[in-house]
Amino acid sequence: MVQSQVKPTTTITPFEQKLDRPLTKAPITTLQINLGRKCNLACNHCHVEAGPNRTEELSPAVCAQLIELIQRFPQVTTVDLTGGAPEMNYGFRPLVEAARCAGKAVMVRSNLTICLEPGYEDLPDYFARHQVHVVASLPCYLENNVDQQRGAGVYSRSIQVLQRLNQLGYGQDPALRLDLVYNPPVPRNAEFSLTQSQAALETDYKAYLQTQFNIAFDHLFTITNLPIGRVKQYLQGKGLFSPYVQFLESHHNPGTVDHLMCRDQLSIDYLGQVYDCDFNQMEQVPSRLPSGEALTVAHLLQANRLDLLEQIQTRPYCYGCTAGSGSSCGGALMDA
Repeated sequence: MVQSQVKPTTTITPFEQKLDRPLTKAPITTLQINLGRKCNLACNHCHVEAGPNRTEELSPAVCAQLIELIQRFPQVTTVDLTGGAPEMNYGFRPLVEAARCAGKAVMVRSNLTICLEPGYEDLPDYFARHQVHVVASLPCYLENNVDQQRGAGVYSRSIQVLQRLNQLGYGQDPALRLDLVYNPPVPRNAEFSLTQSQAALETDYKAYLQTQFNIAFDHLFTITNLPIGRVKQYLQGKGLFSPYVQFLESHHNPGTVDHLMCRDQLSIDYLGQVYDCDFNQMEQVPSRLPSGEALTVAHLLQANRLDLLEQIQTRPYCYGCTAGSGSSCGGALMDA
């Protein structure tokens, strides 16, 4: 693990100046759709700032546009549903079923505990019936660490749901993929560290969960905490925001750039607005047409094209995706 104590500074190189060429879009193959901010948890590392009191969610009109988008474009191979707890927000099941009927892979980014809430107990069976790829947040394999980040009792409830998913074939049947997500603790002082080796940490997770709970899963995704949302607020309160961004910049790895998730995906919010990535979405940095107008799903349908964007909007927090082995919604971008 790389550790560094960074002295406060006001100098952060604009991300685009680190690159030897403009950061451009490749053909779009993934639609990542944020269905809303409603969630049964309020985790301290949540860049979406989701929680039980949030009410923003997809509308029927935007849901219909998204279904049309999914059905119209064969180049889309994956529909990635997120939130909040995506399962709680309007449109979750219609989008799953439309995407599966169109032959797309469907991912749901689940906090697991939603499967134990009243009215959602059938979710594991629903996931299995539609062969939904479950990407489940479990920020550590140890109980105390998880409960500190996500709330008391979250670990034991997550274990219960993982065991149920295993009973249905997840983590064993290749058609029922189960991946876990590791988030490091939010930095509490200026002794920052890069995320651990994904391969090594996956080995530790698998050994512990198998030994203690007889749980199997496919892969572990390690995701760096980007300085946005609740993480940003916490760092600013501690006077650590600029030092943390400088730490990420100092560990920028040019080898990760070609693999960045923003290159072949569109991130879409519950209002139908389009972004290069989920992080730009949360920081309200929309993708823009050459005219300067913010891109929407309606524009994509009207143009009958997904590939309307050329250059990707960047900000200093992009260093969180290129530091060390890199980070994305699919985990590390390179081997450690």
